[in-house]
Amino acid sequence: MQLQTKDTAERFKVLAAGARLAIIELLKQGPRKVSEICEALGASQPAVSQHLKILKAAGLVSDEKDGYWVSYSLNTAQLLEYKLDLNGVCRCSRESESQSLPERALLEVYKEELERELEEVKHQLKQSKG
Repeated sequence: MQLQTKDTAERFKVLAAGARLAIIELLKQGPRKVSEICEALGASQPAVSQHLKILKAAGLVSDEKDGYWVSYSLNTAQLLEYKLDLNGVCRCSRESESQSLPERALLEVYKEELERELEEVKHQLKQSKG
């Protein structure tokens, strides 16, 4: 249990920087060159490169060299693993009847988000078949 908790904490450290989350959001739209990421974030090349290095070490991004340029892509499979970790940490174990109204309302919102996400996953699976 200790090892798993430590690994999960390390994963969350990777996501603890707003710039890294912004990079992930950009890469969800498709591969980007470092210069494009710098421009979108309004950040310096050394700062962006440092964040990309951390994301790459965590397996969240991969790079591909194209001549002088390097493009970065999001590793969605690894991002899904991070999400599953977060879901495991945030999973509520109490019975819903014993929860207060605000907790129930938050769970309803979470349920709706999961249902939307499930539909998106079904759509992506359908596209990958055809």
